[in-house]
Amino acid sequence: MATVGSDHDLGRALDRIAETAASLTGARHAAVGRHDGDGGGAGGPGASFGEAPAGASLEVPIQVQGELFGTLYLAGKGDGEEFDDRDRHLVRVLATEAGIALSNARMHAAARQRRRWIDGAASVTTALLAGPEGRATATHALTVVAEQGRELAEAATGAVLLPHAEGGMEVVAISTELPETVRTEAFRGRIPPESPVLHQLRAGLAVFSDDFAADPRSVSPLSRHYGPTMLLPLRSNGRVLGALALCRMPGDDRFSHTERTLGTQFAAQAAVALMLADRHRDRERLAVFEDRDRIARDLHDLVIQRLFATGMLLETARRKARLPEVREGLGEAIDELDATIQEIRTTIIALQQGPPEAPPGLRARVLRAAAAATGTLGGRPSVQFTGPVDARVDERSGRALVAALGEALTAVGASAPGPSRPARVTVVVDATVTLPDGRAGVRLTVSCPDGSHPPLTWERPLRGRSGG
Repeated sequence: MATVGSDHDLGRALDRIAETAASLTGARHAAVGRHDGDGGGAGGPGASFGEAPAGASLEVPIQVQGELFGTLYLAGKGDGEEFDDRDRHLVRVLATEAGIALSNARMHAAARQRRRWIDGAASVTTALLAGPEGRATATHALTVVAEQGRELAEAATGAVLLPHAEGGMEVVAISTELPETVRTEAFRGRIPPESPVLHQLRAGLAVFSDDFAADPRSVSPLSRHYGPTMLLPLRSNGRVLGALALCRMPGDDRFSHTERTLGTQFAAQAAVALMLADRHRDRERLAVFEDRDRIARDLHDLVIQRLFATGMLLETARRKARLPEVREGLGEAIDELDATIQEIRTTIIALQQGPPEAPPGLRARVLRAAAAATGTLGGRPSVQFTGPVDARVDERSGRALVAALGEALTAVGASAPGPSRPARVTVVVDATVTLPDGRAGVRLTVSCPDGSHPPLTWERPLRGRSGG
């Protein structure tokens, strides 16, 4: 009894029961067949798991907390003897005590399993809240959920699915031990809208299958790779964000009732963590934008005003100067101040742009095109905007304007004197012009104040927005 009850590992406890029964009765073969819903089995030397050995002559049920757990099978007593009443009595007592020991082992195993899933859910929350910034953030968060779910469920594949733009769901993050071809296939395929599995997930209900490849509810081509599978809704506050798929290989143990319950709880916690992480990033982005707005206001209200006042003083001094070289020097200083003011205004516009993942407006695209030409020109062009450019210029005209700007900057760069003498280029986008035919339009002008290249002009009438 001490030997049987000394181990809280369920598998080892079953082995000890079979070995002890064989030792007490002199049987050459002993096995424990498990009858509960968890599947699997264990036994002593020479026994086949989960079924009675050939020629078994003694079977005793093992009950755990009043429920049938399995059966202890004994066979092959020495010299062909039969099992007598003493053997039956010993084995029945052993089975009773084994039931108590197995009950304790199962409780310890369930406690360890719950603690592991709870710790896993906590680590997911920590990882999501401390995740990377930028465009990789969303992918990182979903990958963390897929990886942690696969590890906890001891599955071959963990995948996160989100709604597809054309209906159904698609794999957006995956963690798998299968070949790379399966990973590639997963990202290309999707669960179609008519799938019964999808209807159940959208209703917030989990889907369990003991053999996903043969399950008639599965219409995904990926199902052929897997056996026992859990599809768990990522649900928070009544909203289904997506699903977590945890898949084992064909022939692996099916997910037990406890694993299904813990997996469902993990998916719910992961959904909450995803929402918390998203809100946390929103607060961080808001703080960054507020700081950028403050910097833009300070640049506009303080720096530009001071530079403008300095320019006025220099202009007054230039008019009063008697020596031509002094007037010329002051004029160059005033031009440099004007260029600096324009650069600061360009910076202010850049600071006021939206987040990187938002579709960029025309101002942002013009600034990016100008910045991209810095290497060719030897210096960053000065960019000026007149009027509500983003509001008045439609998308088609905006694309054409950016293309024309790229060609103009390339042409200017080709005729630039060289790195030692960078080209000074001014880009003006004016959305308030009136074209020769009387229509409202937008005009792009690319010029060199030093006259090193003739001005280049592009214009187009406004359509589809407030410009008419």
